[in-house]
Amino acid sequence: MRIALILGLLISFLGGVEVKIASYNVENLFDMNRDGNEYEEYIPNGDWGWTETMYKIKLNNTAAVIRGINADIIGLQEIESETALKALKTELKRQGLYYRYYVFARNKNSSVNTALLSRYPIQSGLRHPITYNGRYRDILEAKIDINGQSLRVFVNHWKSKSGPESKRILSAKRLSQRLAELSENEPYVLLGDFNSHYEEYKTFLKSRKHNDTEGITGINHILHTIDDEGNPITYASLKENNEHLYNLWYEVSPEKRWSHQYRGKGEGLDNIIISPALADGEGLEYVRGSFNRYDPDFLFYKGKVYRWQQSRKHPKHHLGEGYSDHLPIYALFRM
Repeated sequence: MRIALILGLLISFLGGVEVKIASYNVENLFDMNRDGNEYEEYIPNGDWGWTETMYKIKLNNTAAVIRGINADIIGLQEIESETALKALKTELKRQGLYYRYYVFARNKNSSVNTALLSRYPIQSGLRHPITYNGRYRDILEAKIDINGQSLRVFVNHWKSKSGPESKRILSAKRLSQRLAELSENEPYVLLGDFNSHYEEYKTFLKSRKHNDTEGITGINHILHTIDDEGNPITYASLKENNEHLYNLWYEVSPEKRWSHQYRGKGEGLDNIIISPALADGEGLEYVRGSFNRYDPDFLFYKGKVYRWQQSRKHPKHHLGEGYSDHLPIYALFRM
């Protein structure tokens, strides 16, 4: 035991630290304060029965998933408020997982927002509004100190597919604008619910509802996860071209490349995308083959993702069961 402890300390001292980074859309974690912008189902003590009891069950269930992932850094989507985030931190600590650092991107016009929890010190936190009208969820940027090296993590929650691709392109352009301001060798991770398939440029072409951009997509064309010929960026090509980014979905088999279900069909709406600096053989590096989704049996029910359950029968109400309509995803990085 003593030898193992000394070895662990030596590896850490030499820079051999391994960091797990994850992303999770928790599906509507609302607090019990009435702010006026809640969804109808989450009005405190309203007709749907969003009560203190339901709130505590949701916190417990969400924390159980995050505890299972056991990430060092996790980006979260659909957190209503800093109050809800702090309550989640408290529940996580009660369950044995402590995150000392956090940042929260509050958009007063949005019902749900993005956040990040970290075991490593957060040097700075910025939020990047998409438009001046506040109708889009802000992109959260956190600069994190990992044993002396800085890593930027961008937490995204783009517009849903109830609207066309042009709305998601606005978020992609704002993100791309910010990335262009960074140094060429800056390591960064883009993660979150992009509401975009990792090959959106293929999947949306036949959809008149979505394709209002003449085939151009935010996640593929604006963020450059495909090359000029329309081929997906590979890990090898990422190392050769600083202008492109690598989507980690390609690290798993095709049948597992989904984190959300729509009408029974899997969609890879949640993504982790890395910069070339995380594949250049220097400093912090992505661990090849480590990307995956967190999909234990308890997150499924009758073959479907076990989302937070609500009864649509009159009177409509929360059932106090389930987790989220998204599966978490994660990846490892090593100094």
